[in-house]
Amino acid sequence: MIAQDAPLTAGARQARVVRLRTGMRSEAVDWLTEEVPVALEFNGISHAVMLATPMDLEDFALGFGLSEGIFDRPADLYDCEVDACAEGLTVHMEVSSRSFARLRARRRTLAGRTGCGLCGTESLAQVLRPLPRVASRQTIQSAAITRAMDGMRDRQLLGQATGATHAAAWCGSTGEIRLLREDVGRHNALDKLIGALARAGIDAGSGFMAVTSRASVEMVHKAVVAGVPLLAAVSAPTLLAVNTAEQAGMCLVGLARQGNLVVYAHPQHLSLGNEIDL
Repeated sequence: MIAQDAPLTAGARQARVVRLRTGMRSEAVDWLTEEVPVALEFNGISHAVMLATPMDLEDFALGFGLSEGIFDRPADLYDCEVDACAEGLTVHMEVSSRSFARLRARRRTLAGRTGCGLCGTESLAQVLRPLPRVASRQTIQSAAITRAMDGMRDRQLLGQATGATHAAAWCGSTGEIRLLREDVGRHNALDKLIGALARAGIDAGSGFMAVTSRASVEMVHKAVVAGVPLLAAVSAPTLLAVNTAEQAGMCLVGLARQGNLVVYAHPQHLSLGNEIDL
């Protein structure tokens, strides 16, 4: 029998486990993150199947379309419905003719994994397609990044319950977390955040993004497309990610932990002062 006093958490289910601690064996009920196949369908055509946590899928669909360059603007997504079946979930999107034509011109059949956001891309040009320059010239103080990283832990409800998800947050210029999305995949969490920002009509360039993962090139790519001047990650970036951020004019911060950080690209967008105005 499952304990009734356990917290109810969206995106998670309970299961029986056996724990071994300090040599002692015990049976318990634990929370596990849901991970299901999610098919993204554009105007009746299946484009990608991702393994994702079944939360905030409308945000996911919009953010994926924007970050992948399928949509030029949120208005290109006319309608979005989620249907369940035995195999998983299908997100049915009705999109503009311009977006659908672009999608068909650079067809991408993608079997997504939680660790790889580029699996199935058909050409090198699609992976390294040109990016716009980040328009925002806002300077973020280092103390704001520390505040954001510290604040993310309290906002990761699914992560606290399961220990198996990544989070992506959009933060105001002083580090307060305004929006946060979670998913078992780091790319999915960031797409959900980008979609949530677009649906709320928030200018992403007026703040910065923080993620609980490494800064891979695709994470940088998505953040640049969203228009943020700075991306802060708890782990280190790759060389390609640094080069991409440098070319796009975005400040890239890694190893942001316990008040410490490393700036890998465009340090002029980061003030090393320790005081922020709250």
